[in-house]
Amino acid sequence: MTGRKAYIAPFLDHHPEIDDSAYIAETAAVVGAVRIGKNSTIWHQVTLRGDNNFITVGEGTNIQDNSCVHINSRDFPTIIGNNVNIGHSALVHACHLHDHAFVGMGSIVMDGAVIESDGMLAAGGMLTPRKRIPAGELWGGRPARKMRDLTADEIANNRRIARHYVEVGRAHRLGAAGAPFIDMHSHPLPSM
Repeated sequence: MTGRKAYIAPFLDHHPEIDDSAYIAETAAVVGAVRIGKNSTIWHQVTLRGDNNFITVGEGTNIQDNSCVHINSRDFPTIIGNNVNIGHSALVHACHLHDHAFVGMGSIVMDGAVIESDGMLAAGGMLTPRKRIPAGELWGGRPARKMRDLTADEIANNRRIARHYVEVGRAHRLGAAGAPFIDMHSHPLPSM
């Protein structure tokens, strides 16, 4: 651990509110009217910028490396529910992600869009303004369209991923000493 802290800063009179159990990576930026719930994880190079509206992140949610979360200053805050998975390099802008929603890597969710509980936007997808992914559906493409319904196993796996990120975040927050999620003896690093 380097001892560095994440960039956490107010904007005007708006100060971030972050639960003590959340993990915020040292290279993340959290600015302005942002509330982050219990056991959520904000990974490296993530930006959450609540400068002219607010962002809420529920409990047990993970926002993975290089993602950006922003708002629309007039019309739409960004509301992210509990146990949401937001994949690497996603852009989440002025939208509503219900509990257990899934945003795939490299995806874009635009102003006023909604992903309902257990809805999923596939990697690289673009959910255009004011579109809605209903509960239990998989959408993909640019612009995103319904591909199919998710199976019960896929929904269960997405929920497992959210729980896994809570544990990984806890290990990082506590210094990763003896992290329980990787047994280095069972999974040795390859030789160089």
